Amino acid sequence: MLVLAVCSSLKLYGSIWEYASYIEVIRGYIACFVLGVLQVIGTILLTTRMPISYYLIGWLLMFILLVGIRMSYRGIRFMKIFQRQNDASLERVRIVGGGEAGRMIIRELRVHVPLRSIVICIADDAPGKQGRRLEGIPVRGTIPQVPELVRKYNIDRIIIAIPSASGKRRKEIISNLKSAECEIDILPRFSDRFNGQVNLGQVRKVSAEDLLGREPVRIDNSQVGEMLKGKTVMVTGGGGSIGSELVEQIAGYEPEKLIIFDIYENNAYDIQHEMISKYPSLKLETLIGSVRDEKRIRHVIEKYRPDAVFHAAAHKHVPLMETAPCEAIKNNVKGTYHCAKAASDFGVKRFLLISTDKAVNPTNIMGASKRLCEMVVKAMDEQSDTEFVTVRFGNVLGSNGSVIPLFKKQISAGGPVTVTHPDITRFFMTIPEAVSLVLQCGAYARGGELYVLDMGEPVKIDTLARNLIELAGLVPDVDIKIEYVGLRPGEKLYEELLMEEEDLGKTDNKLIYIGKQSEPPDDFFEKLMALDKAAKENPEDIIDRVAELVTSYTPQRDN
Repeated sequence: MLVLAVCSSLKLYGSIWEYASYIEVIRGYIACFVLGVLQVIGTILLTTRMPISYYLIGWLLMFILLVGIRMSYRGIRFMKIFQRQNDASLERVRIVGGGEAGRMIIRELRVHVPLRSIVICIADDAPGKQGRRLEGIPVRGTIPQVPELVRKYNIDRIIIAIPSASGKRRKEIISNLKSAECEIDILPRFSDRFNGQVNLGQVRKVSAEDLLGREPVRIDNSQVGEMLKGKTVMVTGGGGSIGSELVEQIAGYEPEKLIIFDIYENNAYDIQHEMISKYPSLKLETLIGSVRDEKRIRHVIEKYRPDAVFHAAAHKHVPLMETAPCEAIKNNVKGTYHCAKAASDFGVKRFLLISTDKAVNPTNIMGASKRLCEMVVKAMDEQSDTEFVTVRFGNVLGSNGSVIPLFKKQISAGGPVTVTHPDITRFFMTIPEAVSLVLQCGAYARGGELYVLDMGEPVKIDTLARNLIELAGLVPDVDIKIEYVGLRPGEKLYEELLMEEEDLGKTDNKLIYIGKQSEPPDDFFEKLMALDKAAKENPEDIIDRVAELVTSYTPQRDN
């Protein structure tokens, strides 16, 4: 009866023996200790004193019966797992990282997918771990040795399980592994997850973002929250790649009302229903309209009186705008003017323009049009109580028109992968981190500023293409051919983030700088109206007219 009472109180009868863990061992040890003490007391009080060997042998047999039998079931399960090591039908996995995250992934693979995968070995750079075992799996080799050992052990899949690694370190690890010619997955960084638990559901494919080696963006949420919480906020182009991320992040700050304004109803519909699902209590207005339509813009802003407008609506494709320059003027420039003028007239507190590095010393009409947008915002700030600011940054990964989705489609189709020039470089940032910094800029804004985001080091597009091919387990120029197709109309080899006359000032965020813009001419708006009038007539000399107003614009001429 005492045995039943002690074991029941320690819940030894309620565990599943096949998955018995060290907790059962500890509980069994406590039960044996308690029962051993009770046995000693009982024999002394009720009978005669027994030899010490009697108590030791009794305690040992009790421990074996209580704990040994339970753990034997787990031992049998492990034996079955190890017997499957040479089963050719199983996916053979190598874990990179012999720490706690690696241990948890090994356990997850054993428990949840035992019929599909088997962990063969672990790679870790720590000398003290070499030759040792983690969860019974040997640590063999360092990370630089992984590609060679992948071939030796016929590895099908690598899982990088070092969530604490910095962005730079992750990039180094991926660079070492990309020639392994097998599937590569990765655990997200600790900062990218919402809790401290590690599980297989968090494992994802290595992405282009991982190749950038960027550190996670940190912003002052209290400042951004003060700007957005309880306020009415409008996002133009709210269904686009930047606009939809703005909508999602703004929604998390509990605005009083969020207005999505977009001309393309499919995108607007998608982000509307995503927000309804994620934020059911959010007051959301989804409005269809064009920034070209002055009356529509004025009606919306007059009706809803937003506290802040984030202007992301724009034509952005460089080659397409080269063939339709008047459309860039009508949509980008005049559309920005319509939004800015309505914001000023109806008392919007803050207006933020999303600009681009292509506005710096532009060689294409899209960049020149965005430079004109910057000038509109600067000129408007000088005559309005509304705080007008601009945020300028480079390419964002995964945006509409980004080169990354194109490369992935080309790789999936078997190639070729088309690169415009072997030396072309671009600045890259992920959409979420760019938008986080845009919101921080909005919180900093006092009116008239040009904020420039630190995009890190420029990335060579040819190298990026080759990395993506290797991450797909293929060999560049062998399995997938790379073709150089020449620069597109209006395209630069290198992008810039500042013009010569602009100086950089620092902010509290090391990834955000303030550039000082040149002042627009006194008759800027008169010239702007004349340009808009000309654009409606689609004249042949529209490029020359833009160049007169944007003096840093150097159009590319057909020979």
